Amino acid sequence: MVSPKSSSMCSMFLFLVLSAASLAASASVQENFIQCLDDNSEFSVPIATAFFTPNNSSFTTVLNSSAQNLRYLVPSAPKPEFIFLPMHEGHVQAAVICSKKLGIHLRVRSGGHDYEGLSYVSELESPFIIVDLAKLRSVDVDIADNSAWVQAGATIGEVYYRIYEKSKVHGFPAGLCTSLGIGGHITGGAYGTMMRKYGLGADNVIDARIVDAKGNILDREAMGEDHFWAIRGGGGASFGVILWWKIKLVPVPETVTVFTVTKTLEQGGTKLLYKWQQVAADKLDEDLFIRVIISPAPKAGAKGEKTITTSYNALFLGGADRLLQVMQGSFPELGLTKKDCLETSWIKSVLYIAQFPSGTPPEVLLQGKSTFKNYFKAKSDFVREPIPETGLEGLWQRLFQEDSPLMIFNPYGGMMSRIPESEIAFPHRNGTLFKIQYLTLWQEADDKIAAKHFDWIRKLYNYMTPYVSSFPREAYVNYRDLDLGINNHTNFVQASSWGNRYFKDNFDRLVKVKSKVDPDNFFRHEQSIPVLPVSSK
Repeated sequence: MVSPKSSSMCSMFLFLVLSAASLAASASVQENFIQCLDDNSEFSVPIATAFFTPNNSSFTTVLNSSAQNLRYLVPSAPKPEFIFLPMHEGHVQAAVICSKKLGIHLRVRSGGHDYEGLSYVSELESPFIIVDLAKLRSVDVDIADNSAWVQAGATIGEVYYRIYEKSKVHGFPAGLCTSLGIGGHITGGAYGTMMRKYGLGADNVIDARIVDAKGNILDREAMGEDHFWAIRGGGGASFGVILWWKIKLVPVPETVTVFTVTKTLEQGGTKLLYKWQQVAADKLDEDLFIRVIISPAPKAGAKGEKTITTSYNALFLGGADRLLQVMQGSFPELGLTKKDCLETSWIKSVLYIAQFPSGTPPEVLLQGKSTFKNYFKAKSDFVREPIPETGLEGLWQRLFQEDSPLMIFNPYGGMMSRIPESEIAFPHRNGTLFKIQYLTLWQEADDKIAAKHFDWIRKLYNYMTPYVSSFPREAYVNYRDLDLGINNHTNFVQASSWGNRYFKDNFDRLVKVKSKVDPDNFFRHEQSIPVLPVSSK
């Protein structure tokens, strides 16, 4: 009979042996990868300085540096064998070649904003590595050509600032959150405050440089129009590694106007939001973007009671006087006054919409840091008919039940209605009134707490079913949601459960492009575009 003490010692010995074996295997993976990189690229600094392993003191700092959703940074979340920070595009090319040669699963991160952490966590495959593009953030602006070449690791805030450095009357129609990495941001569409005037960021891309599944660096001409179509709105990390985007700059006036007007339920908030739904997409001037930020708040003068605040947060491409005329003609119910309006420059409107404190200098955009780090779960919907007041009232009751919920209604219409659904891979166009983003946030790394919040947002999503798009119930790929399904990489039918929601009829074409440019499915993740079975190709 084995004594408890002896058994315990055996278990400890086995643990130490397995730990040592695991460390040796990890070291071997890294050594082989470094040797392969050295054979396929050139380094001006010691190659080891570009690598961070779990036993490196800087590993956690680098892993957490741009990751936004704290759910995927808990100790139990899968960790990469190492993180590699390329210093030029040749390093990215070599990383793809070596990952393929050595059979190591690859994840690529540009800004870390993936809502389900897919750019830095792999739940399905192990071992895996992260290629982090944080050092590839050049922005080369050419005002004479109305364009800029932008590296994938740059944040959208850096892009805005570099344009502003060269011109006060040029801009780019992309994200509201300034710490978004532009590499992944544009692959999903990239909406922002100028989308009703100029469309999405992805609508304003005119060239790109990528590393394909064979390790080749391709521009638009070399990759072909199908491949170029797919990377604009077809979701990140399915068709290659984005190295650069060439973006088309758009004109902005020297003076723009911003405002935020907040109404509670006691101030007629429900009726006002019903009216907003009727005008925000189809009736308002396309120079005007008014989103609505919705959350519970304490009710004034009623201790312990709550109300709902609806904050109308807007950018107008013009001065306050013309804005007031537009509002009086199309949405007088909001009661906008000159006092509510702030005339400013386009670059300062970026800071305002991103909710930086008043007076923050534009140079803050060069820091490229996320101001939003939480445990959260998100979902999305697209709305094609106004939600009736009774539907809104039921929504308010559900928001009251949650600790820290947030909803954002983003208006469509204007240019978004004029661009065909098949123009690029992003399909949510004509007939869409607005998009909904649902969020629930919490502050503790606790599975039971997380389960409670997941349950709430899933029930809210079910409640909203009658009021949103259907067949398919559309979703925004940059608000990635694994509740919609997880791809086993080979099952086209299984992938359709989420693919049709994100891409509508464009999903079939995306699958055909994927099967052509990456038939071995090298670029893959939990919701990557699948390849067709061999018999179907």
